[in-house]
Amino acid sequence: MSAVITAPEASRGSYREMWLITLGHSLTHWYPATFYLLMPIIGKELGLSYSQIGLIMTCQYIAGAVANIPGGILVDTVGRKGVLMATSLFWVGFPYLLMGFAHSYLMLLGCVALVGFGNSLWHPTAIPTLARRFPDRKGLVLSLHSMGGNVGDALAPLAVGALLSVLTWRQAVMLNVAPGIVIALLIFVFLGTMQLGPRKPESRAGAQSLREYFRGLPELFRNRGLIVLVTSSAFRSMTQNALLTFLPVYLAYELGYSPFWVGACMFALQAAGFAAAPVAGHLSDRMGRKSVMMTSMAMTAVVLVFMALAGKSAAFVFFVTILGFFLYAIRPVLQAWLLETTPKNMGGTSIGVLFGAQALGSSVGPLLGGVVADRYGLSAAFYFLAGTIIAANLFIFFMPRTEAAKA
Repeated sequence: MSAVITAPEASRGSYREMWLITLGHSLTHWYPATFYLLMPIIGKELGLSYSQIGLIMTCQYIAGAVANIPGGILVDTVGRKGVLMATSLFWVGFPYLLMGFAHSYLMLLGCVALVGFGNSLWHPTAIPTLARRFPDRKGLVLSLHSMGGNVGDALAPLAVGALLSVLTWRQAVMLNVAPGIVIALLIFVFLGTMQLGPRKPESRAGAQSLREYFRGLPELFRNRGLIVLVTSSAFRSMTQNALLTFLPVYLAYELGYSPFWVGACMFALQAAGFAAAPVAGHLSDRMGRKSVMMTSMAMTAVVLVFMALAGKSAAFVFFVTILGFFLYAIRPVLQAWLLETTPKNMGGTSIGVLFGAQALGSSVGPLLGGVVADRYGLSAAFYFLAGTIIAANLFIFFMPRTEAAKA
């Protein structure tokens, strides 16, 4: 007689929950992606400089940087993860409705800051939840979650670019709120009782007391892997968000593209990222996180240089598509690597610290890119971005060899 031992598989419910979380993630990206397309129009309407356009995104990501660590604390000490995700999604979408009534630069800055606060809850909740439910397939499952973000990033510019051909930008942002409200309600109804980790008989499964939480906090911040990965990610986010801020501006101002064609180019960037995420996630599960990350970031720097050299030519748009494949490939790999090197009961805070650092990098990148563009021209900003992604790659050399955390 022989016994066959198989690894426990996630229930059908878990897969349903994974796809609903992924759909919610797509909406958290849909709204910022919409706004990137609107910025050239708003910039012209309000007479903004490149630095002022960059400052808009700086305010959003400073707010996110401030709120991510408190958001991580909330996630690690509260059991009802579905409620937190529904709240986050609503909070991301609603400020864009308020933007439709904004007629001053200061009010616009206030609205994008509210978006940053809302976004600070999503990733510390969703990513550790998925990683705990699929422990042997973290890279792949987190890449599917990342694909949801790519879908939102890709479809939003295309859809809103088409809407702007028949509506004003204010009408478009008001209409755009509806999908987020609907999905937030679905998450609340179907995942409102979701707990982080295996289901337990206790009512607060997946939570821990504040005393237990603060007892483990010093050990988390002594973790060298955490420090290296979040620093690298901050530089990578400088690259990504400065690119998303000024690429539509470059296409509209320098190449003279209409909103529809700007949206189509942004779709090409994100569609390539959509294809890259599951490939990178699967390869990282098989080959290791470090090799995939270093290859992807090195290729990103090379493509950015080629974009700057291509200038006002059709080759520029071609390189945009290639860039998307490498730029977005490493997001789930980075997240999986971080969760493997930090204690499991501090997953929300680990992701909160990661996204706080990313928000800090995202806040600095557009502003610095705007300063470079104002002084040396918009093409020079792409050389600046190549330098930031090279810096991100250098930090990976200092990543220690560690086993997955068991706590």
